[in-house]
Amino acid sequence: MALALTDKVLAETLLPGSGAALRVKQALLVVAGITVLAVAAKIRVPMWPVPITMGTFAVLAIGAAYGPRLGLATILGYLGIGALGYDVFVGTSAEASGLTYMMGSTGGYLFGYVLAVAALGLAARAGWDRSTGRMALAMLAGNVLIYVPGLLWLGQLYGWDQPILAWGLTPFLIGDALKLGLAALLIPALWKLVGRARG
Repeated sequence: MALALTDKVLAETLLPGSGAALRVKQALLVVAGITVLAVAAKIRVPMWPVPITMGTFAVLAIGAAYGPRLGLATILGYLGIGALGYDVFVGTSAEASGLTYMMGSTGGYLFGYVLAVAALGLAARAGWDRSTGRMALAMLAGNVLIYVPGLLWLGQLYGWDQPILAWGLTPFLIGDALKLGLAALLIPALWKLVGRARG
């Protein structure tokens, strides 16, 4: 099904139409988004069977709120800062940071972040971010786009005779379902607040 890419995304409601002020606000939003991604990656919520980290929640929410272009600028900036060795990812440490960390077991998931941000941005541009149901579908698609390259990379690194799904998928499904639901509720709710503020 083709998406008609005509609607504004949330971030554009905060921006002037053109000129230098627009560029400054876009740059500030990118910096804010990178900061949110870095902080969210470090948040660990106790959960069974594994703790929930909020990185994927931030990725999906930024994709939906920022749209495809600003969202991609933000996620690529985040990955670029991580590649330089800054501690912005979930599991970076003195032993594994920068490109070494990115080429390890989480590398495929990080690539999936880029795909997910683009997909969520396009869905938001098509107006799916106004509906909880459609936003939930877009978030689900975003999660799939994170998991598929993540699992493929794990299989490539460790071999397909290993329990790849048990390592990289099934322990995270409950937590991701909760994060997906939260993000699907949050974005349409923010649109309602914007409508009331302008009403």
